[in-house]
Amino acid sequence: MRNERVRASAAKACAIILVALFGAAVLTPAGAPAAEKMKPEEVVAKHLEAIGTAELRAPSRSRVASGDISIVLRNSAEGGRPQGKGLIASEGNKVLLNAAFEAADIPFERMGFDGKKLTIRQYRPGRRTAFGEFMLSHEVVFKEGLIGGALTSAWPLLNLAERNPKLEYNGTDKINGRSAHKLGYKPRKGSDLKIKLFFDAETFRHVRTEYERVVAATMGGVPGASAGRVDTRYQFVEEFSDFKTEEGLTLPHTYSLRYMVTSEIGPVLMNWKFTLSEFSFNQAIDAKEFDTER
Repeated sequence: MRNERVRASAAKACAIILVALFGAAVLTPAGAPAAEKMKPEEVVAKHLEAIGTAELRAPSRSRVASGDISIVLRNSAEGGRPQGKGLIASEGNKVLLNAAFEAADIPFERMGFDGKKLTIRQYRPGRRTAFGEFMLSHEVVFKEGLIGGALTSAWPLLNLAERNPKLEYNGTDKINGRSAHKLGYKPRKGSDLKIKLFFDAETFRHVRTEYERVVAATMGGVPGASAGRVDTRYQFVEEFSDFKTEEGLTLPHTYSLRYMVTSEIGPVLMNWKFTLSEFSFNQAIDAKEFDTER
């Protein structure tokens, strides 16, 4: 009798343990189903399929997208809500961003990477926008082909073997109310920017890139002198939406850029919004166009 009671108690304990283990396996601590983890290569492969065929999305085919642009600037030296015309041109790893505004204070913004060097034209002698200065200090955004996302032929995911960045799957997040896969992107030669790429979980279209850099508050290197001071935070966000097909490629027709700085001096804010309506592909582009200082 005693042995039977021992066996019954042991069986009951095993049953309780199995139930607990089963519950832990199917539920996260919050009680929700566990999220499926993907490999970065899987996300990239599905993203490329979402753009178009390998032949049509080949980096050797030039791309030009143009349309209306609006911009909002806010800091001590710049302001207003200029409207104008914007253009994004690319061929291979060369990229040009050009905007002509209907405003006297900042008549244009022109940035170009010719495959070797980033140039940003001064809108007045000795003057560039805060965004332009940020780009000059963080050339990796252009050199890696990240600027403009899948709109350009320089987009690094089109040629991972050449770029050879380190990609890391960071789970999912919500972008404009929709689930999105998140990849960490680290350039082969490194960068002081933290870069995240987001892809819609259903369509695998690239919908956002986030760049961030935080500079710790210091004062002359004196220990403890930075207490109570504010770190300087640089944030740059690209967003892509309104996807339509152009000559076999599914590309965004709304492209927004948001640049923000928070520091002790005060905030800086810049918002660009391209509404793209005209696309052309495989057209000859003079290499001089990508050098904006000519």
